[in-house]
Amino acid sequence: MAAIDLSQMMAGQTGRIISLNGGRGLVQRLESMGIRLGVQITKVSGQIMRGPVVVRLGNMQVAIGFGMARKVLVEVD
Repeated sequence: MAAIDLSQMMAGQTGRIISLNGGRGLVQRLESMGIRLGVQITKVSGQIMRGPVVVRLGNMQVAIGFGMARKVLVEVD
């Protein structure tokens, strides 16, 4: 299983979050949206050149910025 950041995942790909690489503020912000270590995540869509990344966590969809998505490391299934 490969570990890549959320911005590199393909739409429809699923994985488990293994690392949040950022300061305390960024990590708290991601966790408040449900993006936490060990959570199963599916990438719904993303723009080719930057732009927001939309992910599904259970039955909830969340859009995060490209820079934030680069800080979320995922082990893809």
